[in-house]
Amino acid sequence: MEAVFGLLLLLLGVSHGVETYCDGRQDGAQCYGALGGTVALQLMDNASEIFRYQLIKNGTTILNGGKNRNVLNVIADRSSFTPSDGTFRINDLSRTDGGEYTLIIFDSKGRRSEQRTLQLTIQAPVSSVLLVSECLSQGEMRVSCSSEGGDSPQYSWTLDGHTLTDTQLLPGNNETNIITLKQDVSGQLACSVKNHVSSVSETKTISTCGFIFIDCISNGTRISQWVLEANNTLCYPTTASPTTEGKGTVTTVSIKPSTNLTSSNQTASHTDGPWYLKHLPVIAGVLFALVILLVVGVAVVFVHQKKQKNKPKEEDDEQELTYADVRIVQRQGRKIQQTAEVDVEYGQVKFSGRPRQTVKQTEEACVYAMVRKG
Repeated sequence: MEAVFGLLLLLLGVSHGVETYCDGRQDGAQCYGALGGTVALQLMDNASEIFRYQLIKNGTTILNGGKNRNVLNVIADRSSFTPSDGTFRINDLSRTDGGEYTLIIFDSKGRRSEQRTLQLTIQAPVSSVLLVSECLSQGEMRVSCSSEGGDSPQYSWTLDGHTLTDTQLLPGNNETNIITLKQDVSGQLACSVKNHVSSVSETKTISTCGFIFIDCISNGTRISQWVLEANNTLCYPTTASPTTEGKGTVTTVSIKPSTNLTSSNQTASHTDGPWYLKHLPVIAGVLFALVILLVVGVAVVFVHQKKQKNKPKEEDDEQELTYADVRIVQRQGRKIQQTAEVDVEYGQVKFSGRPRQTVKQTEEACVYAMVRKG
């Protein structure tokens, strides 16, 4: 409704409330006025002390006055002149008010003492701005900025309060009314439209078109392009990294050449970081268990060695008995029988510890040394 009302005002040539100012005291000044508005032209500092002056437009005198003279204003119904500050104000400007204005100043002898010109241009002000965005086939976003009315509009773009840069735009001029943003650009996009008599802006929140950038090797073929994430069947996204701060996310897909792709429409799992971060709890648990097992093993070995040191040495099950200096003495007064009984004396019996040997014997063996019969 507001746009329709603004357009109606432009068609009627009315733009109330828009007032511009121009310093016409310099020769060749360029002045602008809003269609349907007001322009204040400062022609001189103080006209009360000037003997005589004239303001001529296209050969017609529209203002004539001077010291001790009445001011003649041809367009007095929609204009006014203030001699004290030399300002000529024109209201309800129309296209015909534009053109070249010449100010001629005369001295007391009627001679031209000064002559200046100014150029007045009438422009229709911008009433409203409309932003329209659309996604392109490769994920770029085309945004158009259209304005209602406005002569000689100039366009400027900002994203989150900052002027768009070449890293955010596809090659082109960002001072036109249509721009193309790259795939990862998002945020508060503002389009400002202005001319010499007005300035209007419009802001719109934009987001990415749902495209991701894939860079992988599939079936021996390198794939590197932007694809719609919802329809991606070429690669399996594995990592995601932001490329522009606060400007959206670009997903970079990386697949090792050894990966076997069994189905192009197989769903892949996304990881938000390195694999070891994801499995950190499992790794920590395994390391903790290994430490416990190591401590227990060391303790068992230590206790076993301590028991071995404190355990008394067991006597060898088998020791070699050494007999030395064995004498046989026949007792007197006994009859010697056919089978004589003799007494055996043992002396210097020694037990020597030897390493245990397993000797298979059929009968017990005795070793006698230095046996003498007495």
